[in-house]
Amino acid sequence: MTKRQRNWVMASLLLASLMSGLDATIINTALPAIISDLHGIQYMGWIVAVFLLGMAVFSPLWGKLGDRIGNKKAFGLSILIFIVSSMIEGTTGNIWVFIIARAFMGIGAGGMGSIPYIILAQLYRNIHQRSQGLAYISAAWSGAMIIGPLIGGWIVDTLSWHWVFYINLPIGIITILILNIFFKEKVKIVQTPFDYRGSAFLIIGLAFVLMGIQLLGMIAWEWIVGLFLIGGILLILFWKNERRVNDPIIPTHLFKSSKLVKDLVIFALAWGGTISFSTYAPMWVQGLLAMTALVGGMTQIPGSIFDFVGSQLTHSFRKKIGDQNTITVALVIAFLAPFGMLCSKVNAGIGWICFFSIFYGFGVGVIFNILQIKVQQDVDHRDVGIVTSVSYLIRILAQTFMSSIYGVIMNMALARGVRPTHGKITVAMMDKLSDSETVNELPVHLLPQMRMILHSGLQDIMLVSCGLLIVAIGYNLLKKTD
Repeated sequence: MTKRQRNWVMASLLLASLMSGLDATIINTALPAIISDLHGIQYMGWIVAVFLLGMAVFSPLWGKLGDRIGNKKAFGLSILIFIVSSMIEGTTGNIWVFIIARAFMGIGAGGMGSIPYIILAQLYRNIHQRSQGLAYISAAWSGAMIIGPLIGGWIVDTLSWHWVFYINLPIGIITILILNIFFKEKVKIVQTPFDYRGSAFLIIGLAFVLMGIQLLGMIAWEWIVGLFLIGGILLILFWKNERRVNDPIIPTHLFKSSKLVKDLVIFALAWGGTISFSTYAPMWVQGLLAMTALVGGMTQIPGSIFDFVGSQLTHSFRKKIGDQNTITVALVIAFLAPFGMLCSKVNAGIGWICFFSIFYGFGVGVIFNILQIKVQQDVDHRDVGIVTSVSYLIRILAQTFMSSIYGVIMNMALARGVRPTHGKITVAMMDKLSDSETVNELPVHLLPQMRMILHSGLQDIMLVSCGLLIVAIGYNLLKKTD
């Protein structure tokens, strides 16, 4: 391709990153209004988890699809699935239709999150140029993360939460058009059979495990054990299948590297621990402080800014104090965000929450940058692409599982809190507490007690989050593989 064609294709990758980044932050801002309108506070964990599950399970499959039909077609298909699902989410009035559409949106996002890095390798053989491309995509994502909360809050307050999904349509269409006009790709036919059996084992096994986690405390324990047992058996079959096939989805030889295993474990613990802040900080502001979605979204802005700052300073930290110490410092800084929320009273102000958002963003920025580099250095050059996809899968799975667990923790706290009121406060009433428009429908004299119930659930979530990050810090200090 010519330089002009490559620049246009790069622009399409940036647009896709921008769209994905906007959705990641806007959904957190809009969630309180969505669960209030669709009466689904008890399904909040599902809304986040099914999206992440779709991303996680299908991200390695998108790479396989790109080998067969070309990365241009695969990338365009992922964007199409993303924007069609987004439109369904915006038009539905049913919580279950919303959740199903959210799952398909996650499937599309899996392709949007993994294929661009393969396309970059096609566009730029020069490592320096490829690194610049990665930096541009990161900057587009960071910019979207900064403006996303403001845009999302303004849309929810001025129009309605439905419009946060409609804005994806024009961006997605423009991206697909640019790809089709300027991306010239030679597709090599892959003769190796696709691993359909392994794909089925992976998708169904993870789905059963996720359902078991999400339904904890909601159904009989026998059913929970059954779901975990089926899911576990299918994942064992997946692992055995991967050791036999010629073209496995996840090559098992990667995990013979102790350095890689350590870095992937820290990735999982860090991502599972930090997602609590980005998901529940807006709810804290809207539910406990009775502020608008726009103000709730502002809690994400300091984190987005310092995420970028942390990623830029990572190289300097590595040179001065080494990889292991850099990871430890970053984990400690990230730990301060949920710990600060855990120690905060029910009336903690917006400034206080934004202050802890700085620690969240800076810590996550450093952790991602250094671990993404390390996992690629932990393996042979021929496995760099595969291990990058695996690290992406591990991160998303960690967020998926922990989002489910945080949802269960919130549901249990709500049930525990409303039970002593003997019907004066219900879960349906708690739905309305997190939306500035519907909170006025609640009895004023019950609001302090309702906020204490919500505060208790949020603190339980932050406590678990702190525990995960403490485990990550200890594991990093004990496992010296540098």
